[in-house]
Amino acid sequence: MSSESATNLPELLYLHDPLCGWCYGLSPAINQIQTDFAGRLDVSVLCGGMVVGDEAGPIAETWDYLRQSLDEVETVTGVRFGEAFRTLGDAGTYRYDSEPPSRAIVAFRQLTQDPARTVAFAHAVQQALFRDGLDLNEAATYAPLLAPFGVDAAEFERRRAAPETAQAARQEFAAVARIGVQGFPTAVVRVGEQGYVLARGYQPYEQLRAGLEQLLRETA
Repeated sequence: MSSESATNLPELLYLHDPLCGWCYGLSPAINQIQTDFAGRLDVSVLCGGMVVGDEAGPIAETWDYLRQSLDEVETVTGVRFGEAFRTLGDAGTYRYDSEPPSRAIVAFRQLTQDPARTVAFAHAVQQALFRDGLDLNEAATYAPLLAPFGVDAAEFERRRAAPETAQAARQEFAAVARIGVQGFPTAVVRVGEQGYVLARGYQPYEQLRAGLEQLLRETA
């Protein structure tokens, strides 16, 4: 799950959920961190299971709250939620469930063995929902997302649908819970055996970068 053991670089763990709007807002900054700190820092993404089990259900159950938060996320972060997503929410029948897209992200990571590209794929999954209004519960949604990464769609679907992948996703949710995350997004930096919370909730890129520079200096 981590490339840290291979490189001994500090690792930024981006603890997110595919259905988290504030995570959608933070992901571009995480992508920028990954680019700007290349060679100094590994970046990995973990899924937290924000909406699973009894919490999962028709989006109508939480749409009033979600809809009210969209404008704030757009204003603060600069991302845009597509009209297709707003239409999906207004219709109310879409099943809001973190496990299917999390399973897709776990499957991608397992197939590629590449935490860095998994960060980019996780953002593509969020864009599919929040920008394009696509159904993350449907297998057909993922094939176009895989094309830029050169991942075989049939092999990916076999992995995504496998019971052991669902189990791995649930284990990931449990691992994130053990870290003590109170909400998403959260960014944690691991230096050796030590973990440092870099951000709880959304932070703009410059604030994230400055905090990371300071942390890397202090732990060097």
